[in-house]
Amino acid sequence: MAVSTRVVRNLYRDSVSLMQLSAALAKRPGIDEASAVMATPTNLDLLREAKLLDGQVDAGVNDLLIVVRGDGPAIKAALDEAEASLSRGPEGAIGQGGVAKKAPRSLAMAVAEQPSANLALISTPGDYAAAEARKALNLGLNVMIFSDNVGLASEIALKRLAEERGLLVMGPDCGTAIISGVPLGFANAVRRGAIGVVGASGTGMQQVTCLVDRLGAGISHAIGTGGRDINHHIGGTSTLRGLELLAADKETKVIVLVSKPPAPAVAEKILAAASKAGKPVVVNFLGADPKTIKGRNLHPATTIEDASHAAVALAKGRKPRPVTRTPSARVGFKPSQRYVRGLYSGGTFGYEASLLLGAKLGAVRSNVAIKDEDKLDDPWTSRGHTIVDLGDDVFTRGRPHPMIDHRLRNERLVKEAGDPTTAVILVDIVLGHGAHADPAGEMAPALRAAHAAAKKGGRRVAIVGFVCGTPADPQGLARQEKQLREAGVILCASNAEAVRLVARLVPAEKKPVKKPAKRSPTKKTKKKGRGR
Repeated sequence: MAVSTRVVRNLYRDSVSLMQLSAALAKRPGIDEASAVMATPTNLDLLREAKLLDGQVDAGVNDLLIVVRGDGPAIKAALDEAEASLSRGPEGAIGQGGVAKKAPRSLAMAVAEQPSANLALISTPGDYAAAEARKALNLGLNVMIFSDNVGLASEIALKRLAEERGLLVMGPDCGTAIISGVPLGFANAVRRGAIGVVGASGTGMQQVTCLVDRLGAGISHAIGTGGRDINHHIGGTSTLRGLELLAADKETKVIVLVSKPPAPAVAEKILAAASKAGKPVVVNFLGADPKTIKGRNLHPATTIEDASHAAVALAKGRKPRPVTRTPSARVGFKPSQRYVRGLYSGGTFGYEASLLLGAKLGAVRSNVAIKDEDKLDDPWTSRGHTIVDLGDDVFTRGRPHPMIDHRLRNERLVKEAGDPTTAVILVDIVLGHGAHADPAGEMAPALRAAHAAAKKGGRRVAIVGFVCGTPADPQGLARQEKQLREAGVILCASNAEAVRLVARLVPAEKKPVKKPAKRSPTKKTKKKGRGR
């Protein structure tokens, strides 16, 4: 297959729109891989790692680069379509008299046009995101940094500046937020309500907000912090600021904290602040011992599902209770079928599944493993019980995120189903803004092919999943669930519920019992033996 590139000079598009363009190009007949990126040094290096670029390319940081690999005749058509799509550009705002308004060319111009604005969303290449965020803070704006690849030193400096100015920095690498009912980044359409969320986990926040919505309650604000915020270098600066803002917010009656366990000293600071919020605070530090979460107004939750149900119960003046509901399902497995294979697009879901399955089934190998000894040597190949986060960097070099592009997971679905040791395949399906327009429709052929691959080997495989979404999401929750059920997916209400079902379907492997060593019989025993 040939590889070809095309440079569009002095054109910028944000990373989500470029991922969507890349996914659309890759689906064209005769195209194997496609990537549309801003031509920054970091992006060029990633393309080289993915073997989509060889050597130098005549493109600068202000240029947009399209790379396509495929059959010769299909390449030019794909590049032409990409350039035509980019030339159409985003839809502009319409001013008085039906005349299209020109987009402001700087943050200062945008603030001059919208003086009441108080938040800037930064989605430039990571090399330049910190500079833009600093400009926004100096203009008195809170900041959400969607961009990744922002250095640790820059993050520390930005959050210190925000602290000095009484502002909030969400991110870097903050993929999800909902502010005053407005979804930002990868977020879902949820109803407004009395529950606020602060999270260092994008998909964790999506699950909380969706479950709260589906339980009939609503979200006041969901404040993302970026995953590094809770490490000892940053010290939880944005988490603490988010807690402060929600504690002062009259609409918010209950607060949910969701993240992996913070550094011990940071956890202590966060829990101390949470206990002084004057409101119930549900704390879900995934994998942390609930007994360590102590303080006034604090309610520990083991799973994201438990956290969501607890928040709704507290908002209604009820006592929270852990969720134990597990749907029933029967699948007959062959003796060789002993293992669970999780294929996740959401990193937090994969992490939670590894924790919960590990407690039930024993060792679970993963590229997001909790223990070093459970780390997958080769993330492209499963071994034993395996949970894979397909959104990890190793899978997304030169490719769009799996919430947008399902090809890699679809291929792996069929591969895992063809493995005679696979009993259950566990998947997440994430809806919302920024995600694929029809993820169930995109996955359905692969799901059917997976069942067919198992059947060809004389086996049945169980595909268990859940949809993280709401009825108001643009993909349509009911339509997505219907397509998945028709394609043979056993659907659950949450990630934790799916894991409980899987643990019921696949029993833990029995540890070999060591037989006691034979001892030489005593004289007395010998006499008894001979007399029988």
